[in-house]
Amino acid sequence: MALKAVSDLEVPGWWVYWSGRKTCFKGWLVAFRRGTGQPGLPCRFETPPVFFALMTLNRSNLCWLALALITAAYLAFWFLLLGATAAYSTPEAWWKVLKSAEIRHATWLSLVTCTFAAGFALLLAVPVGYLMSRRDFKGRSWLDAALDIPIILPPLVVGLCLLIFFQTRLGKAVETVIPFTYQVSGVVLAQFVVAAAFAIRTMRGTFDHLPARPEEVALTLGCTRFQALWHVALPAARRGMVAAFCIAWARSLGEFGPILVFAGATRMKTEVLPTTVWLELSVGNLEAAVAVSLLMVVLAVLVLVIVRATGEKV
Repeated sequence: MALKAVSDLEVPGWWVYWSGRKTCFKGWLVAFRRGTGQPGLPCRFETPPVFFALMTLNRSNLCWLALALITAAYLAFWFLLLGATAAYSTPEAWWKVLKSAEIRHATWLSLVTCTFAAGFALLLAVPVGYLMSRRDFKGRSWLDAALDIPIILPPLVVGLCLLIFFQTRLGKAVETVIPFTYQVSGVVLAQFVVAAAFAIRTMRGTFDHLPARPEEVALTLGCTRFQALWHVALPAARRGMVAAFCIAWARSLGEFGPILVFAGATRMKTEVLPTTVWLELSVGNLEAAVAVSLLMVVLAVLVLVIVRATGEKV
């Protein structure tokens, strides 16, 4: 039987070869004294020893193994966190908490406000993402950086900026038409300000991956740029639009700082799920905080599944 080298790894003083079927671990281990080419005594084995398996790993495989171990450790850490949180209480206690009137109101308000905020974010993200993807103009890089401001600002600062703006003359004039400060509409606005930035990023990535050729053909056939966007680009970007909406919705669901500062956390009025967790923790009701947190985890996982089903990457 011919001997085949399975590794170029140099073991001090020896070259190691193994021959045998790929589907069977039985074979012959033959050691050659380095520099002499003289084979030593072959050793028959039923299963390759762990030491031999480690020697068959080259440097590239060791690198991938190290990266896989790092990834596994990170995922294991998150699973341990979620597992410990889920094991803190019993399902009966969770159900009792989730049936309370305050928690049901906060859940319903969160679902409604997140939906409105994500819808408004998508309406803004489509034109802005299309502009940033298709048009090259002076100052584009500065505009691109400015669109990321809600992402990099601390959440409490976003809420403070909203609160101060609506104390100015312009802000007070706006509030004579639609009141925002410490109102449900303020919850939607606070969620929208941050979620819109993530929706814009998603839509721009979507349009970047779509070829511009079909739109150019539509323009040569007499369509205006708006018609090319409406009849050509948007149908092709529908999966990205779903992903942008879901990402904005999930980001709105987890928004806490801006809502707390700008809209408050009044029970049965502006209380949403993140502020519910904070309120329950502030009074020492850890079981209720855990139950609401797990509900948010379930909602976030459902959104992630929908996004992955569209084929988009978060």
